[in-house]
Amino acid sequence: MAVEASKTEPRYLSGSIPRHVLHLSSVMILGFLAMTLGNLIELYYIGQISINALAGIAFMFPIVMALNGFTRGIGIGASTLVAEAMGQSDRQRTARVVTHCYFLIICITLTIALLLSLTSAALLELIGAQGEALAASLAYSQIWYFGFPAMGMAMVSNGLIRAFGNPSFPGFIMTIAPIIQVTLGPVLIFGWLGVAPLGIKGAAWAFVMASIAQLLLAMYWYLIKARLFNFSAQAILSDCQQILAVGIPAAATNLIQPVSLAVITYLLATFGTEVIAGFGIASRIEAVVSMVVIGIATSVVPLVGQNFAGGRPDRVKQSLLVCYSACLTWGITAALIMWLGAELFVSAFNEAPAVQKVAIEYLHIVPLSIGFMGIMTVATHGFNALRRPMPALGLSVARLLLVYFPLALIGRVLLGYTGVFWATALANLVVGIAAALWLKAVLERTPSTGFGITSKSETTPNVL
Repeated sequence: MAVEASKTEPRYLSGSIPRHVLHLSSVMILGFLAMTLGNLIELYYIGQISINALAGIAFMFPIVMALNGFTRGIGIGASTLVAEAMGQSDRQRTARVVTHCYFLIICITLTIALLLSLTSAALLELIGAQGEALAASLAYSQIWYFGFPAMGMAMVSNGLIRAFGNPSFPGFIMTIAPIIQVTLGPVLIFGWLGVAPLGIKGAAWAFVMASIAQLLLAMYWYLIKARLFNFSAQAILSDCQQILAVGIPAAATNLIQPVSLAVITYLLATFGTEVIAGFGIASRIEAVVSMVVIGIATSVVPLVGQNFAGGRPDRVKQSLLVCYSACLTWGITAALIMWLGAELFVSAFNEAPAVQKVAIEYLHIVPLSIGFMGIMTVATHGFNALRRPMPALGLSVARLLLVYFPLALIGRVLLGYTGVFWATALANLVVGIAAALWLKAVLERTPSTGFGITSKSETTPNVL
């Protein structure tokens, strides 16, 4: 399928930066909110099964986040190249990068799904799952892995479409999955409409079907709407190398958060099933409000990437400032919402007093740092958009090993499980400030015109 033209006008080199941020982030926020609300409703369904089922999902959550983060990271590598090509109005290179990225993601996700299906029990035990909670996690995970390749392809598509300059279509891709999970989930879980009840396995099958629907929408955009198929046997190796040069460090950066979550789960596991279940509920609730700052951060790659390649450092810096301000504003709002509504939110998922107590304490502590977590995410996306992924990776590793883990160990001894929650909030604060200052220093040392990026359609060298 041929590419229609070699030139496509870049969308983000002109116009109001706040308006672009609002447009880009609002679509993604709505999509993220739909996804997280869908996950919450799924959690409500699972909560009707048993506390062990809730704990089983909580043990699976770090693995799900890790796979999401890894796949998104590879997609960031491709999105950076797409934004750069679009900044240079090079549609042919754009189509080639998108095509080769899909090929790469298919190979990676299928391999990961196969490996994890064979090692799931050992991995869940490593995190701390035992007994009936382990059995529930295994039942869910073995089916969930079937849907992971389709979900990974759809997730990467969202970033590619936005880097291409279409901020709206990803919202359709993201929204269809929770709609299917919410409507199909209770049918499969509880056995409505004459279907045999599958319990926690029903939730996993609903995810698989939702992921396939997302993939179909993504392929519609790629093959029919944008017509971007452009496979090149001569260029695929070079393009994949460039994608991975940014994508692997970006994926490693994204993995730090689920690794941190796995560490939290491990540290909390010794306090009992009720603590794990309460943490699982609260972390899913927090994810709803956190998705707003994540949505804001996703606007960085297309905005900074196109203006970076177009030689507009003023717009690069303004984009980052607008995103930082939006994250802090929402962080304050989210903390107030959680403080005022924690008891109401938690009571909808489980009636056990011990579970509710843990969840409420979490929601009174961790959301205080959401704004700074957003700043850290904006900064890491900024580094990736500048094709400098190593500082982003360094910050994330330092957050886990040098800041969070020591604080969590100290907090656990002094305050019990709430000390682990406080460590999360303090780590977000410290690293968020450090990330913004580091990115500012990098931008000040970057040439003020051109940014050293060529305008050729041939393969460009990596700038790390």
